[in-house]
Amino acid sequence: MDTKAFKRSLQQSENYHRRGFGREEEVEGMLKTEYQSNLIGEIRANNNTLRRGDVTVRLAEAFGFCWGVERAVAIAYETRTQFPNERIWITNEIIHNPGVNQRLREMNVGFIETIEGQKDFSSVQSGDVVILPAFGATVQEMQLLNDRGCTIVDTTCPWVSKVWNSVEKHKKRDYTSIVHGKYKHEETLATTSFAGKYLVVLNLTEAQYVADYILNGGDRSEFLAKFQNACSEGFDPDFDLDRLGIANQTTMLKSETEQIGKLFERTMLQKYGPTELNDRFMAFNTICDATQERQDAMLELVEEDIDLMVVIGGFNSSNTTHLQEIAIEHGIPSYHIDSADRIGPGNRIEHKPLERDIEVTENWIPEGKLVVGVTSGASTPDKSVEETIEKIFQLKAVALV
Repeated sequence: MDTKAFKRSLQQSENYHRRGFGREEEVEGMLKTEYQSNLIGEIRANNNTLRRGDVTVRLAEAFGFCWGVERAVAIAYETRTQFPNERIWITNEIIHNPGVNQRLREMNVGFIETIEGQKDFSSVQSGDVVILPAFGATVQEMQLLNDRGCTIVDTTCPWVSKVWNSVEKHKKRDYTSIVHGKYKHEETLATTSFAGKYLVVLNLTEAQYVADYILNGGDRSEFLAKFQNACSEGFDPDFDLDRLGIANQTTMLKSETEQIGKLFERTMLQKYGPTELNDRFMAFNTICDATQERQDAMLELVEEDIDLMVVIGGFNSSNTTHLQEIAIEHGIPSYHIDSADRIGPGNRIEHKPLERDIEVTENWIPEGKLVVGVTSGASTPDKSVEETIEKIFQLKAVALV
């Protein structure tokens, strides 16, 4: 399938929309009321610091909703306003935030169910309106919806589309796309649907395994078993690793994406020499600005005198998880929650440690003076951050009574 031609054809269809419907003013009030926060504005104006009693809260310089997320949510709200009576579906969570997704359900937006690992589009009919989320959708999903005669509202983040353009360039030159990401993540699934040959590596350890195979060969069966769910159909490591292009899931850790790119550049240089490098390796900067800014802000925050860190964002949010990683790497007790509802009752918190299931920690707020670092992922509204901060202040105030 010529994915580039299909996408171009789809974008020219009168049933395809990706710029909203010109109803920004109609939904602006709802968005402001439901997601923005006066308190957060005050904290920003006060050098990102707020003190009450024994508690000092230090906010990261950059956190919360990014432009791409704001755009996606606003277009989803506009869609409900534009089509008040039509059935509206969304192919996945609009963003990784439980509160925002629940709000869309309350607006009578249906979410496509996943049954045994496959999305079930059987309820979607011709004439229905279908929203593609900020992470994008696979080419196959778009084709299905287009063939079914649906109105498609595309909220895909432009940074994600930029990655798609990169893998299209890899495919055109018959390069294998090495994608730094999580192979099950909806963004990576969408990206690889535009690729030709591809291999998804989760981290630098997996990338090093691939680099060693390129240089030294290895057990082909072991390689294919290791990446059985993370490579293109018919992938053969003995033939498909001779030309490489680097791409990434936009929410991965910036520093690791850069390390992986440099690793494969060195690997291809060592394998084929400097004269062939330009014909064997290509890389484009597809690291999302917002993800980078939030990670950089977190790196600055953890250098301060912080007693504990609270990271707010969906438990399935990749960019939020990476913020949590930064705190842990710097030895700061850190709690990842998806909403303020996870705090209490009493001095307890329900949170998700890295790579573990949700658990409860009692007496997580210590006695005495306390400096709490707070940040949030790119899918977390300011209102959720405000509610979390207020819960912390309330909890500490009760302890003093």
